[in-house]
Amino acid sequence: MKKTEQLSTAKMKCKMVGIALVTCLILVVGFTVQAADKTLMMATTTSTDDTGLLDYLMPLFTKDTGIEVKWTATGSGKALALGVSCDVDVLLVHAPAAEKKYIAEGSGTTRTEVMYNDFIIIGPESDPAAIKGKTVVEALESIRTKQASFASRGDDSGTHKKELELWKSTGKAMPEKEGWYIQTGQGMLATINLCEERKAYTMTDRGTYIKYKAQKNGNPQLKILVEKDGILINQYSVIPVNPQKCPKVKYEFATQFSNWMAGEKGQNLIKDFKLMGESLFTPNAK
Repeated sequence: MKKTEQLSTAKMKCKMVGIALVTCLILVVGFTVQAADKTLMMATTTSTDDTGLLDYLMPLFTKDTGIEVKWTATGSGKALALGVSCDVDVLLVHAPAAEKKYIAEGSGTTRTEVMYNDFIIIGPESDPAAIKGKTVVEALESIRTKQASFASRGDDSGTHKKELELWKSTGKAMPEKEGWYIQTGQGMLATINLCEERKAYTMTDRGTYIKYKAQKNGNPQLKILVEKDGILINQYSVIPVNPQKCPKVKYEFATQFSNWMAGEKGQNLIKDFKLMGESLFTPNAK
């Protein structure tokens, strides 16, 4: 073989190797990007985070689907706003009236109920307003009359929305400007801790209260004083963000998440999630 032919053959081999290397690099980069894209952004309420439910569920969802979930825990009002602004792919919230409005406005596609617990009113064992065993309306009236300290989250969360609804049910004006009515602007656990310091009452979801009780080794200073009134049900739902309003939303992953939470495995895991032998949430997907 002539030297020129040898050189030509060598160049061809090098070119083929180069093409192979480039192809491999493209495949590797493409695979890496695809893997990185298997991330679902979720906005949720503080109670699902504070209780440890998400730390328990999300690794199992990832194991089943390969989708990693990253979440922001905030009030339900702010979570819904993150959906409107297309900053997340899916919501897990507990503000039914606001959720239905969100769906009606076209910001979400479906609302799937997945679990519930209930709200309770807690306070110091001394119970200065004597509300133990009363109905919600009677208890709030007693707190108002005796001007006992009451802490509200005041953060447009699902819990705050429910609290406002309960004050409205008394038929009187909101006590927003009263000195005994404290608006914390904080999450549920932080609000409970403030109540403990000030010997105040507050309304919380039962799941977060169980978490608080566990942190106090089963002997919390704040006790459950009002519970099991029919208006205290606390429903949680999953809502995928509408891809027609947010084109970049990972709707397929959001739908997988909704189906998994409402499916047999997700529902059983929610049922089995307990602290100190107590269930924090009850699955109720239809």
